[in-house]
Amino acid sequence: MPYRLHIDIPLNMSEEEALIASQQILGILADVDTDAIILNAIGVEEINYRLGHDDDRQKSNYFMKDANGHVNNKKSKIVVPKTLTNTTDLV
Repeated sequence: MPYRLHIDIPLNMSEEEALIASQQILGILADVDTDAIILNAIGVEEINYRLGHDDDRQKSNYFMKDANGHVNNKKSKIVVPKTLTNTTDLV
């Protein structure tokens, strides 16, 4: 079974602000120009994530909300793009 990196970033703000902040943070991880090269070099192929709330006991994902305001419990995913750059020099 593989190890997983779990990062917990408290976002003490409204749901709307937390969504925006989360998208900005995830954008840093999904930056094709630089981070994809580094993530490829260390063997990362995808990043699974969700936005949760401490008062919500189940593992809800507030990125996935339907028209009725119900949240999903499936993780969202960023697939790290394969780069054509030789990444062996980065490890």
